[in-house]
Amino acid sequence: MDLILWRHAEAEPGTLELADLDRRLTLKGRKQAQKMGSWLDNNLPDSCRILVSPSARTRETVVALNRKFKIVEELAPDASPEQILQAANWPNSRESVLIVGHQPSLGQAASMIITPFQPECAVRKGNVWWISQKQSQAEGLRTYLKAIMAPDLLPR
Repeated sequence: MDLILWRHAEAEPGTLELADLDRRLTLKGRKQAQKMGSWLDNNLPDSCRILVSPSARTRETVVALNRKFKIVEELAPDASPEQILQAANWPNSRESVLIVGHQPSLGQAASMIITPFQPECAVRKGNVWWISQKQSQAEGLRTYLKAIMAPDLLPR
């Protein structure tokens, strides 16, 4: 199973008048999403299941990927890492799963898988963390970090 965690791109700051779920991407955030969406589209398997938080900023981020996705209420900004892993059906899914969500829950979910003694990993805005599992006769089921990609590392 491959689990890809994509934190939403840069969004406008929250205010008393603006509900957290309604925060939208900034111009920089839209550029980040376009870059990462293009990279992901070239690297994700066609059968990848894409699950997205209901927030405006995650929906705007995933639109840049130009693939079908499903909004999952349990992936909202206050999601627990357990909810993220449950939505992805980690580690039992037979297909790759892309989660578009929020910090700190994405970092907490990554930490539960790859660094269980650290409470959270810092997933930066617009970044993708690709976690994979491989089965081998010699070592059994192994989990590893396949890639961390940042929009500023991608060509314009």
